[in-house]
Amino acid sequence: MLRLENLSFSVHNNGESKLIISDINLEFKRGKLYGITGPNGGGKTTLAKVIMGILPHSSGHIYLDDKDISLTNITERANLGLAYAFQHPPRFKGLTIEDLVKIAQPKLSNLSVRKKMRDVGLCPEDYLERDMGSALSGGEMKRIEILQVLARNAKLAIFDEPEAGVDLWTIQRLVDIIVSKYHNNPEAAAVLITHNRNILPMCDEILVIEEGRIKHQGQRDLVWPLIRDDIICQVQDTCGGEEII
Repeated sequence: MLRLENLSFSVHNNGESKLIISDINLEFKRGKLYGITGPNGGGKTTLAKVIMGILPHSSGHIYLDDKDISLTNITERANLGLAYAFQHPPRFKGLTIEDLVKIAQPKLSNLSVRKKMRDVGLCPEDYLERDMGSALSGGEMKRIEILQVLARNAKLAIFDEPEAGVDLWTIQRLVDIIVSKYHNNPEAAAVLITHNRNILPMCDEILVIEEGRIKHQGQRDLVWPLIRDDIICQVQDTCGGEEII
C-alpha cells in the first residue's frame, strides 16, 4: 500500500547539512499493525512527518497504491488517505470537539460522533461542546486527536506515542480500539510509534530506527526478543528506576 524508497531527510544549519533519516526502504501493507520504536532522537517522528508531508524529504520516493505522491502536500496526502496523530496534539481555540470531529469526517451522524467519543473515553454530554483551547488537559487532547484519526477511516493511520499523557486504563482501551480497527483490515493499516512494552508485542511487525536508519525490521516474534530488555531499561531509566507500564 505505502512504499518508501531510499527516503532521506536532512536539515541545514550554518551552511552544514545534517542527515536525520537516511535511505529508508519500507512497505506498509493493508491489514497490519506496525510498531516503530528506537532511542529518542533516532528519527521516528521525523519519518512520520515526512510520510505525512509535514516535512519535505530530501531524496527518495513515496508511493501510495503504486502512485508516486512524493511531490504532494499534506492536504493532498490527507485527501488520499493518510492520517497522523501528533505526539503533542495542536490546540484550536474557538472550535468545539464536535466541530473538529466533523471536520475530520463530515459524513458522521451525531449518533456516530457520540459513540466514537465514548470509545476513546470521552463522555459526549461533558465534551461535545468543549472548546479546543487551553482548558483541556494533555490526556484529553490525546484522546481527541486519536478520535479524529479513527473517524477518518484513513488508508494508513500513524499514531505518534498514543500512550503519552494518558492513564494506564485509557491506554489499553485506546490500543484495543486501534487493534480491532486495523488488524486484518483489508482496507487499511496503522503505525504506532511507541516505547511501550505492552503495545509493541501487539503489533504484527516491529521496526527499530536508530540514528536515522532501520536497525531491526521484521515479524514481532523475531524482533521483540532482540529489543525487549532494552525497552524495559529505557522505561526504568525514564522513571527513575521504577517501571510504571
